[in-house]
Amino acid sequence: MKYLHTMVRVKDLDASIAFFKLLGLEETRRHESEKGRFTLVFLSPPGQPECPVELTYNWDGDEDLPSDSRHFGHLAYEVADIYAKCAELQAAGVTINRPPRDGHMAFVRSPDNISIELLQAGDALPPQEPWASMENTGHW
Repeated sequence: MKYLHTMVRVKDLDASIAFFKLLGLEETRRHESEKGRFTLVFLSPPGQPECPVELTYNWDGDEDLPSDSRHFGHLAYEVADIYAKCAELQAAGVTINRPPRDGHMAFVRSPDNISIELLQAGDALPPQEPWASMENTGHW
């Protein structure tokens, strides 16, 4: 058995692509279907094309798409420096829903409410402000 990808439906393709690129993913391929009226965009961590997330955008809208995709669970990515990644995301206007108080784990949400878990590579970093005293925001 071979892992292929994780698919999430998105309402705003450009906003979603920008979010995942901000996380550090790169677009690896794209497929547009005039007949099916959809676009598929695959994004992967650098050097890991075998681990993509597939963004599915239906051209005619997706009115039945749940407003909160929590039933999906989450996507998880390892990062080299969780504090630096969270600071970068926050500076770009992304809410840090579960700050990396422990130097190990954080959660953010995509423009379509997909939960994204960020995990520190290797050992947890020592607690650091402003993260150590930051409260959760919303749900994750």
